Amino acid sequence: MNIYSPGKVFPLVMASKPATTLKGHKKACNGKKKFFKRGKSLLGPLPDLSFGPKALTRQDFARDYVLDPENQTLKWSRPPENILIIKKNDAAIIPAFIALANWLINDKSLNIFVEEAVLKEKLLKVNEDLKENYTKLKKYEHSNSTKNGCDTIDLIITIGGDGTLLYAASLFQSSMPPVIAFHCGSLGFLTVHELTSYKETISNVFLGNAGLMLRSRLRCMIQRKGEIEDVIHKSPSYNGIVDLTDINIKGNGESCHPSFLVLNEVVVNRGQSQFICNIDLYLEGRRITSVQGDGLIISTPTGSTGYAVAAGASMVHPNVPAIMVTPICPHSLSFRPIIVPPGAELKFALSENARGPASVSFDGKGTTEIFPGDYVTIRTSVHPAPCVCKNNPFDDWFDSLSRCLHWNSRQSQKQLDPIPD
Repeated sequence: MNIYSPGKVFPLVMASKPATTLKGHKKACNGKKKFFKRGKSLLGPLPDLSFGPKALTRQDFARDYVLDPENQTLKWSRPPENILIIKKNDAAIIPAFIALANWLINDKSLNIFVEEAVLKEKLLKVNEDLKENYTKLKKYEHSNSTKNGCDTIDLIITIGGDGTLLYAASLFQSSMPPVIAFHCGSLGFLTVHELTSYKETISNVFLGNAGLMLRSRLRCMIQRKGEIEDVIHKSPSYNGIVDLTDINIKGNGESCHPSFLVLNEVVVNRGQSQFICNIDLYLEGRRITSVQGDGLIISTPTGSTGYAVAAGASMVHPNVPAIMVTPICPHSLSFRPIIVPPGAELKFALSENARGPASVSFDGKGTTEIFPGDYVTIRTSVHPAPCVCKNNPFDDWFDSLSRCLHWNSRQSQKQLDPIPD
């Protein structure tokens, strides 16, 4: 079911069909830029259903916007070979990391990539249990290029907490390989797998006996005052899908606006300023309100159980297509959180009468200041974060609500004992 609504006229190359490519567009336009109506769905852009070089999910429903979570099963076009392990910087999990790395190298004959900081850890260099395989660990280069990014890594394994998973997602600013998140942190709302059963879990993933939770991400773009919006939108994905939300480039192919893919939320607040925030919020080019207070949270359904719920938002299942807009301590009792369709474009900027700058952060990092005339554009990306489920998307989520947040946990009301006549 494709629910399209007529869009405004934008000088953008927009794809209403997954097969559209930038190259084909240039050929059709004879090298000239033209204005196109932006075809879009109220349920957001169709997600790219291939994850890294070898992983994908069922393609028979790829043109439907209603994706059945029960059909989100991990498939492999070829057996995985390159595994990226991202671990928390904690000495307590080093034995678990060594056991995992040895098993993957010795029993599965896989290439293991780790970050440079891991290779420099003294506790790993001198550990006798890793002595034979230490030199076999490969260094993962932090780069947005395809050399050591999406073209290399077949599967990600994180050992830590929710912050470790968020960090892993930040390394892949386009297509992200599937990720198995093992719980070794304090809360572990997003990390559902137990490290004690890592052999069984990873073996099932290699066999394709695993479901995926496709957690939507937001593409956030900062545009500074005075910059020229003579840009086209291009996706670096491998199947020719043009991402409406991804990288903005100038005519010479250079990036003109910094952009960030976030899994949880983008937050604008007053930072170090002594004044309250005064932010104008736009939806599809229309100014809908001004935010006066401590700030604003724009989050994905995954992020709804983080900062947003602490600020009064509802908890939304990650498979629900939506974008949450939540004020932080608003200076108005009637300003309540809202939920908008993921196909809409959100934008915020400092109001003309703002008394000071504002600070913007992306998943708690990448903090930068914005000033009058700057604005931040937010859209749903076609590149979700594919997280391997422990059971299924529904059981995993409600188990996390009960285990971590103690959702609706209370003593049951006692039954009344009738008084005898």
